[in-house]
Amino acid sequence: MTEDQELGITTSKEHETGEWYAELVQKAGLADYAPMGGFIVTQPRGYAIWERLQEYLDGWFKDTGVDNAYFPMFIPESYLEKEKDIVDGFDPEVAWVTHGGYEELEERLAVRPTSESIITPFIAQWTRSHRDLPMRLNQWCSVVRWEATETKPFFRTKEFLWQEGHTAHHDEASAFEETMTRLEQYERLYEDVLAMPVLKGRKPEHDKFPGAHTTTTVEALMPDGKSVQGGTSHYLGTSFAEAYDVTYVDEDEQEQTAHTTSWGLSWRALGALFMTHSDDQGLVLPPTVAPTQVVIVPIWDEESKDEVLEYAADVAVDLEDAGVRVELDDRDNRNPGFKYNEHELEGVPLRIEIGSYEVEDEELTLVHRPDGEEATVDREGVADTVTDHLDTIYAKLYADAEETLEGEIREAESREEILGTIGQHGGYVKCGWCGDEDCEDPIKEAIAAEIAMVPLDRDEEPVHDECAICGEDAEETAYFAKTY
Repeated sequence: MTEDQELGITTSKEHETGEWYAELVQKAGLADYAPMGGFIVTQPRGYAIWERLQEYLDGWFKDTGVDNAYFPMFIPESYLEKEKDIVDGFDPEVAWVTHGGYEELEERLAVRPTSESIITPFIAQWTRSHRDLPMRLNQWCSVVRWEATETKPFFRTKEFLWQEGHTAHHDEASAFEETMTRLEQYERLYEDVLAMPVLKGRKPEHDKFPGAHTTTTVEALMPDGKSVQGGTSHYLGTSFAEAYDVTYVDEDEQEQTAHTTSWGLSWRALGALFMTHSDDQGLVLPPTVAPTQVVIVPIWDEESKDEVLEYAADVAVDLEDAGVRVELDDRDNRNPGFKYNEHELEGVPLRIEIGSYEVEDEELTLVHRPDGEEATVDREGVADTVTDHLDTIYAKLYADAEETLEGEIREAESREEILGTIGQHGGYVKCGWCGDEDCEDPIKEAIAAEIAMVPLDRDEEPVHDECAICGEDAEETAYFAKTY
């Protein structure tokens, strides 16, 4: 096997999606497997992409009144027990600390599976008057959920990075508006940053966040026909506020119970990003989050080397001055073909090739990563030209993902049609649903598909009059899909 073959992807995205994804993540330098089962090590390139995503979301949160904070990763068992007054929560997935050094702890400490039970008591302490509301807190952290499922980097691991927002409000209207604001920001992240169209909806009653009144979701469709829950925003009503005594004195000096929300997006968004756009050559990234947006590859012989390198360096300076994340690959121990393959594997959106002909003609050759499209452009005004091409690359990625999504939403009127359609095509199947959880079971048991979402508008007319499973009157439209 040659060095170039070892560098590249050896499996097929279309035919061996799972194996292809695992190979992509490791060979593109995104993550590696930790020695403990179910955990991963995030490599610099993978973490840099997470930081880009974080930068967008964090800015939008702060623009809409959110303050960042940080709470301990350990939660006293007595705090977590209060959640059981609301609903059985994450107990089967909780990792427990029982000893500090050699000493057994008086009270077990949970490694946070989520932080309602540690954040809400402090919101209660900090909330006294109506003037203290709304209170909007967010933290960037990791959580641990000891699931017994197979690890898929970024999609499903025992520990994962995320942000979790927690807010308290005067009333239902304010809290529900908050819920929708965060859902729309998640939609914006996918569509304006990750080049991925999503479906907005809510989870059915039996699949809500434990203790929530309403769980809203954005769902992204993967190339293998499975749905990814891309981010959720929960209106919690007063259940957590009552359990943790989040009250305030209103303008009439009357004590009221606050309404709360929580919302979160994890690095599952990265898994969805990588799987959606990447190909058999390696990683494909939109310019918005690519650690390196442009790579310049100079091509020289001994006679032209100095001239080509000087020309390429000047182009790199112009792009850097314009704020473009650019790398000049002037290594002399690698040939241009190796460099092309390496940067394609690593997902650099745009390559600029510069040889003696480009120098002589005062031009540049641009190559788009997603499809290999080439363009010869003038050297003058390179920053504006490159920006235009990066915008075009983003548009290409979005259009491809949008075409995939639009072609993978189908309708069904019977259990047999649901099973046959998902079995043959994957994707989403819309059908009438009576609202009974029992009508999900025959689909889940047969092909491991479930209701990924229902429409946000509870009053929206169902797509069909009858439930596709039991034949009773349909109350909602259900979107069935296999899920990650």
